[in-house]
Amino acid sequence: MPYPHVLLSAAVSLDGYLDDTGPDRLLLSSPADFDRVDEVRAGVDAILVGAGTIRADNPRLLVNSPERRAARVAAGRPEYPLKVTVTATGDLDPDAKFWHTGGEKTVYTTDEGARRARALGIAADVVPLGAELGWRPLLAHLYDVRGVRRLMVEGGGTVHTQLLQQGLADELQLVLAPLFVGDPKAPRLFGPGGYQAGRLRLLDTRRIEDVVLMRYEPTAPGTGGAAAAADRHWLRLACELAAHCPPSRTAFSVGAMVVAADGTELARGHSREAGDPVVHAEEAALAKISPADPRLATATVYTSLEPCTHRASRPHPCAELILRAGVRRVVTAWREPDTFVTAADGTGTLREAGVEVLVLGEYEAQAKAPNGHLLG
Repeated sequence: MPYPHVLLSAAVSLDGYLDDTGPDRLLLSSPADFDRVDEVRAGVDAILVGAGTIRADNPRLLVNSPERRAARVAAGRPEYPLKVTVTATGDLDPDAKFWHTGGEKTVYTTDEGARRARALGIAADVVPLGAELGWRPLLAHLYDVRGVRRLMVEGGGTVHTQLLQQGLADELQLVLAPLFVGDPKAPRLFGPGGYQAGRLRLLDTRRIEDVVLMRYEPTAPGTGGAAAAADRHWLRLACELAAHCPPSRTAFSVGAMVVAADGTELARGHSREAGDPVVHAEEAALAKISPADPRLATATVYTSLEPCTHRASRPHPCAELILRAGVRRVVTAWREPDTFVTAADGTGTLREAGVEVLVLGEYEAQAKAPNGHLLG
């Protein structure tokens, strides 16, 4: 199920706090950074905050610049991004600025919370998600029903924590402010619990007056049958690799990545790499890794086309090579058509051998792009 690109945005003190315990909101960003946030808001389809943030901060969550709003309208978009909040209980303040400024609003809640929220008479689309809230159905609804492709999440700490721990955050934009809070009762950005293994990738760092912006990207693959944001990142890269294949009339162009559980890239490969006219992408990537590498057992293979089960050019198809390497998780974008092999079903072969295989069909068009001449 496709989800929006989820961007977590927050500002914290040097000791990791979002606010202090005083009656007024602690302003952590600089004026120039507030303008940067306004620019980021202008570029997204929706902005989300938890109901607790609405109660604590009473935010408006607007695009303040008239020029940026005008640019959105000129591009055929609403003047303001959709405003979204999440509440399990439906405990909302109908007088909050959130409801009385900007454009459309949506509330995601439980069945019971929906009854309470609707009784308040707020001007918002109330969407019940069942007996309990779930981030995956929420994101799927935003993507499929509301057309949200980029989602900016501005708090609070519980929301940020849950999205990161569930592997659903594509990007973290963190601003570090030059002050300390030091109050253990004050809210922190991230709570305890299980996070992704390994290190996040630093995408960018920038000084903005007296604060520092850092942009990070999670890299660790998901586990089991649930796709993480990092799975989408690596599969996109595999699909991009396919575009580098020398063209062929007799074989598909495929890209592959092998990634360790902590997000370390172990190898990459693509069809017909290094002048070998018959090498396959997975074969090329796995050949660059020592068979004795202990990380293979918990690694994930990303491939733009499902691994082959039959081939005439080499004795071992790619599905067999993956099994021999001990890899137990594969993420692919496209099931092999009958162009060269009828009913190949590499996905089924791997699943029968106990490998977890995810097919992320939202990347199928990208995987097919360098193979259009073969598909008619």
